[in-house]
Amino acid sequence: MTSTDVRTRPARRTVSTLPAARRAHRDRPGERRGPNLTLGASRLSRTLALAALAVMALIWLLPMAWAVLTAFKSEQDASDPLHWIWPRGGFTLHGFRTVIERGDLPLWMLNSLFIAAAVTVVTVTVSAMAGYAFSRTLFRGRRWLFTVVVASILVPPQLLIVPWFQQMLTLNLVDTYAAVILPQTVAPVMVFILKKHFDTIPRELEEAARIDGAGHARVFWSVMMPLSRPMLAAVSIFVFIGAWNNFMWPFVSTSDPALMTLPVGITAVKDAYGVNYAQTMASSVLAALPLVLVFVFFQRHIVKSVATTGLGGQ
Repeated sequence: MTSTDVRTRPARRTVSTLPAARRAHRDRPGERRGPNLTLGASRLSRTLALAALAVMALIWLLPMAWAVLTAFKSEQDASDPLHWIWPRGGFTLHGFRTVIERGDLPLWMLNSLFIAAAVTVVTVTVSAMAGYAFSRTLFRGRRWLFTVVVASILVPPQLLIVPWFQQMLTLNLVDTYAAVILPQTVAPVMVFILKKHFDTIPRELEEAARIDGAGHARVFWSVMMPLSRPMLAAVSIFVFIGAWNNFMWPFVSTSDPALMTLPVGITAVKDAYGVNYAQTMASSVLAALPLVLVFVFFQRHIVKSVATTGLGGQ
């Protein structure tokens, strides 16, 4: 046997043992990666998943497509079930023109924008401060108070309409912007979400700020808030959408047409001029446009907030 054979024999053993080692690693219990163990690992499962998603998306989009098509029809064609896709008289903007001419649509949209923005600013500010207090401070009755906040999430807002209205009467705030804005700023679920978010921020950052002499207010505004911008943006979007779509409380708290929001104004037009399907759908499309723009520009924050807060079932 030559020295060359001695040097090469260990190398041949190492190479020959590599496939066996790979097979042993691949066949370990709990580490098997077969094509049928995970969703989307095979072409069939991916095809079935995409088909199911396409069917659900189509079911979700059909009512929206019908509303948009109806908005561009005349009233006669909107009531014709035989030509619900392509109207006999063609598409028209008559419904949009009628809604804009008969109603104060620009004023209602301005009121909705102002009220939704005010509700968003106040709700996010108060909820963030309350969430920070529950997360980073210790005070007597903290656990009991947080339990009350969590329990209040289970209370339907419809049950609070009568107490809210009685309170607005006592404060002489009926038919004012304050009457529409203030009750909507109570959002226990946002306090809970922000509290849980503040719990995930490392305490070392807060301790470093306290070494430099920062108090609770400085830590909150200079440390916690900048680190929570994605979560604050997501919470703001959800609050804005809820305030924009809110119909019941603005309808109950105001009777002045100058203070009507867009959902209330659309209902007033429908009640005053009868059930006109084309005009109703045109008003709905105009009311939904700002929310569509908000979703298009901030969809990344919305998806991230659902994944972060666990609202998607995670």
